Amino acid sequence: MSPLPGLPPRLGLHLAVLALGLVATAFLLGRFAPPRRRKVRRALIPFALWLAALGLGFGLSATGLEARARDAFAAAGLLRDLTLINLAGLLLFDLALPRLGLGVADIVADLTLGAAYLLAILGTLRASGVNPSSLLATSAVVTGVIGLSLQATLGNILGGVALQLDHSVRVGDWLQLENGRQGRVTAIHWRHTVLETRDWDTLIVPNAALLAGNILILGQREGQPVQHRMWVYFNVDFRFAPGEVIAAVDRALQEASLPNVAADPKPHCICYDFAKDTRDSFAYYAVRYWLTDLAKDDPTSSLVRQRIHAALKRAGIPLAVPAASVFLSQDDPEHAHRKEARELDRRLAALESISLFEALTPEEKARIAPRIRPAPFTAGEVITRQGAEAHWLYVLVKGEVEVRLQSEGGEARVVGILRAPDFFGEMGVMTGARRSTTVAALGEVECFRIEKGDFQQILEDRPEVAGALSDILARRRVELLALQERLGAEERERRFRDEHGRILAGIRTFFGLDA
Repeated sequence: MSPLPGLPPRLGLHLAVLALGLVATAFLLGRFAPPRRRKVRRALIPFALWLAALGLGFGLSATGLEARARDAFAAAGLLRDLTLINLAGLLLFDLALPRLGLGVADIVADLTLGAAYLLAILGTLRASGVNPSSLLATSAVVTGVIGLSLQATLGNILGGVALQLDHSVRVGDWLQLENGRQGRVTAIHWRHTVLETRDWDTLIVPNAALLAGNILILGQREGQPVQHRMWVYFNVDFRFAPGEVIAAVDRALQEASLPNVAADPKPHCICYDFAKDTRDSFAYYAVRYWLTDLAKDDPTSSLVRQRIHAALKRAGIPLAVPAASVFLSQDDPEHAHRKEARELDRRLAALESISLFEALTPEEKARIAPRIRPAPFTAGEVITRQGAEAHWLYVLVKGEVEVRLQSEGGEARVVGILRAPDFFGEMGVMTGARRSTTVAALGEVECFRIEKGDFQQILEDRPEVAGALSDILARRRVELLALQERLGAEERERRFRDEHGRILAGIRTFFGLDA
């Protein structure tokens, strides 16, 4: 028997168990689920109220108000039960199930705890001699009145329950609302859902509004990774065939990967329209790519535009100028001549800057300069690929490139960095050999491309140039081998003689100088 009416037996044991339970739960949540530790206050508040109710009961008993003391102790018993229920809920829903990979929606946990609260309240009422059925009848009337006055709020609450129970929307999903606004779901509460936008803003959307409209979940497809199709538009003049434009852009986008762009489906270019209402003098193009990080849409589209611009410039295809634009300029032949002369001087300076053309006379360099073509590249693009057929020699006039060598096992390693002014791809153009390495741009790169035909007439007129060229190419190749294989002076000289003879024979055969 308890010494005071209504006082629960073994009070000290209850107090010790609940206090230790609170401390242990807070420790475990802080150790294994730090973001959920703040939920400990859900059990701490009824624990504190339990202590207050016990103090009130003792005070009332001391003043001789035994009936009131009994009510206070009954309320304390209810608060003790609520504390136990909250502790059990924290351990089950916030610690045990997530650790087992069986996460439960917050609303489901809240409903479970709510049902336990209701059972505890009904049990306390019955133990106190109160008939719960009469209260239920009265509460039904009160509930009806509240329901009529709070229809919108109840609709949002029911919407939140539905969203979490059927998992139609999950935390982390990217949504597009009917007004076009997009955001990532960070929380689904009883009344509203929280969306964070790319503009660093937060949208609070009533749950009823989400259920009433069409919800577009971006990047979601059954059994597929999260990725969302993006569009980048550009225009090109009719003078250039769509097949040429598409091939140039596809090659630039697919040969080297881009951050946050899916490899499957591959990014690709389409020609989706021609002139509209006979007003435009260009065709409409678009690049479609699939975005893997939906938060980085604009930066990724910017990288795609850089690839498009560099690819078109390499191919000699300018972006379209609007037909409505009017350009007024003075018809000055001297101005055009000065512009051409400046460009020619730039090309001659590029030829003068590298050792490969030391054997050529100024007149021979001047003969090559007008025929070479500019070739810009952007970061990450592959300029030459190992094993591919060689078409051009590249003169590097701006930027840096990385030289990679792929082993038979398929593993590629970096064997060198070339910085302007320099050249590469010479063996293929001079001897017809396939590319021995892969060369990729490390940043914005400017090159000039020189074809086999640009050397043909010079070598036919002066066959001795082939010997000078083979000497330079052999020394360059032996220097690379010496670094890789740590060759001594004698071995280096022997390799040079072998390479010189082999390269010279290759040049003479490739250009038909032995005929």
